[in-house]
Amino acid sequence: MSLSTELNPRPVRVSPLIKFSRWTFLTMGILYGAFFQRRYSNIENARREKEERERPAREAKEAAEKKIRLQEEQKMLEDLLKTN
Repeated sequence: MSLSTELNPRPVRVSPLIKFSRWTFLTMGILYGAFFQRRYSNIENARREKEERERPAREAKEAAEKKIRLQEEQKMLEDLLKTN
């Protein structure tokens, strides 16, 4: 047995049924991925549009909450300064 035979074994002949199955599953996988990519992209786009519509109300609510927190913090600091 020579060294070249060990490094380069003869290729195995693959059954046509196995080749057909491989290509079929590859094609099915690509189609499956494309279908669900489109589906999830549409869902995500709808979610983003909804968030964009709701953004001004959410930002106004956050600003009001921040203002209340700042007022509470200022009151707490004033109370601490009065006690000292």
